[in-house]
Amino acid sequence: MKPHCTLLLVLFALGALAVVNTPALAGLTPYDTPSISCVSAGENKITLKLCAGPVYGAPAGFTLQWTTLDHFNELGEVWPSEADPLMCALSLSGQPSMKHPDASRWELWANECEEIDIGDINFDETGVSGNDCSMLPLECGTEYIFRAFAHAGRGYGRSAWSAYKVCPTANCPAEECTYTQGYWKTHGPGDCHQGNNENVWPVTSLFLGTVTYTDVQLCSIFNTAAGSGKKANGLISLAHQVIAAKFNVGIGAGCAAAATAIAQADALIGNLVVPPVGIGFLNPSDTSALTKTLDDFNNGILAGCPAHCEGSMRTAQPAGATPVRKSTWGNLKVLYR
Repeated sequence: MKPHCTLLLVLFALGALAVVNTPALAGLTPYDTPSISCVSAGENKITLKLCAGPVYGAPAGFTLQWTTLDHFNELGEVWPSEADPLMCALSLSGQPSMKHPDASRWELWANECEEIDIGDINFDETGVSGNDCSMLPLECGTEYIFRAFAHAGRGYGRSAWSAYKVCPTANCPAEECTYTQGYWKTHGPGDCHQGNNENVWPVTSLFLGTVTYTDVQLCSIFNTAAGSGKKANGLISLAHQVIAAKFNVGIGAGCAAAATAIAQADALIGNLVVPPVGIGFLNPSDTSALTKTLDDFNNGILAGCPAHCEGSMRTAQPAGATPVRKSTWGNLKVLYR
């Protein structure tokens, strides 16, 4: 039992003499209206502080509801119905076992507050129940609107809804940044490894044109010079930039201009096999424009595309940082047939 028993008995006595102000509660004095404030936010969660009122508290637990502010406004500043998939509801009552193992119930006494993580609820916790929407992480860069009420119980009726509170999640992650072919050449397998660098290649095979290469073969291409003068092979220099560009797309740093250039490069390469794996050849005059475009992309200076990782304000990754390994079908369809 909490140390507020004496206070509660006094409050119950006061409640018996209180004027009934909510007909729907069949003569029961309602609990105080709770209040909500924003505490902190991550990309997919918001921490709220829910405080009970100053007289009766919320000793029978409470319910939170929320939806996106955009959805609330779309409905004409009206709360969604319970059947609306964007109407999220979470009830906290009963016996908690993890957050507060020494507590008898989810209960708030007069002026007592509780911090609740929305979007990151530990569903192994007991005394917590919610609808499908409440089980989902929140969306980054989104404003949510919240309200709450104190449950009825112990001779008192449920409270009125709290005032609405709008809290935003943290901004979505910045766009991924790009790495040059020199970086990929020294952060791969076998001979494409330097010092203590890790192998961070996002794939173990890749096609150039219509031909598929293993990671070992790709490394050998990276380590083959394009030559100079009459012996210059534009196919090799183009392949260097295409491989790096496809790796950058594979870690999520793609853009429309790069996708177009990669597709054009694959069409130009066709069924030619890049040295030293094969003996394919392209005149540098036929490849120089695409090679430059892809080089600009890999260096983070192609218009409308992600910045370069070294010194990038969007990702603030240090030089040589390991890129995030994430791929979606939209990224990988550029890399694979």
